[in-house]
Amino acid sequence: MTQSHTGRSGFPPAYLDRVGSSFTDFLGVTAPDLLPGRRPVPQIPVGDLTPHGTTIVAVTYHGGVLMGGDRRATMGNLISSRDIEKVYPADSWSVIGIAGAAGIAIEMVKLYQVELEHYEKIEGLTLSLDGKANRLAQMIRGNLGAALQGLAVVPLFAGYDLDAAPGTTPGRIFSYDVTGGNYEERGYSAVGSGSLFARNSLKKTWRPGLDGDAATRSLVEALYDAADDDSATGGPDPVRRLYPIVYRVDAEGAVRLTDDEVSAVAGAITEERAAAEGQG
Repeated sequence: MTQSHTGRSGFPPAYLDRVGSSFTDFLGVTAPDLLPGRRPVPQIPVGDLTPHGTTIVAVTYHGGVLMGGDRRATMGNLISSRDIEKVYPADSWSVIGIAGAAGIAIEMVKLYQVELEHYEKIEGLTLSLDGKANRLAQMIRGNLGAALQGLAVVPLFAGYDLDAAPGTTPGRIFSYDVTGGNYEERGYSAVGSGSLFARNSLKKTWRPGLDGDAATRSLVEALYDAADDDSATGGPDPVRRLYPIVYRVDAEGAVRLTDDEVSAVAGAITEERAAAEGQG
């Protein structure tokens, strides 16, 4: 390649210009085919031919926010995976849960993680929580073409607001639609095929000011109820040692609860319901 094509040190000119704070924009200039929303998709609905992940639940509590997801992925009427991970740390202070086309969703999460890290390295500071929510909305909007063919990605985003005013709840939750619409939720939210049942459960068990343990119980119980009525949502599986993935985000950062912690909560719920059935 000539100097005009490669620039100094053998790199293309785009790599040597001032790099902006958005890695997604940089990728759109240098390698647009690597962006999920820029790839050609079949002109027929293909939603049932790809694994889909559900259900994701998030709840706020006194001091932070929790997000959890079941482990099942479905492909039409089949269970394509029993142990998929649907909740990931976006950065040290936020988490993202995926619902929809699993492959595209996981790829979007990885790109989003790089996006936030790139911004922090270029600007020398952490993007605000509202800024993070807006960046994710832009990425979802870029996938609209694939969403219209059945490959929709509808995540749930939550984090600890480092700029929260005194006396306000630092844990915040954001939901989205396939067009990139961004909506802040109050208290709790759920996405995925089991979200209706999860929300109905949370209406009865969640209340403002819950401590971390009570909020964890409320979240796990919502996933339990979703699995009870939605075939695409997997319940606790003690035989395979598969339990919901739960992240806690507070002043100490984003931390994943251990399987032992989650299994203890799920076990208590199972025992209580078994006892109630026996009394009936």
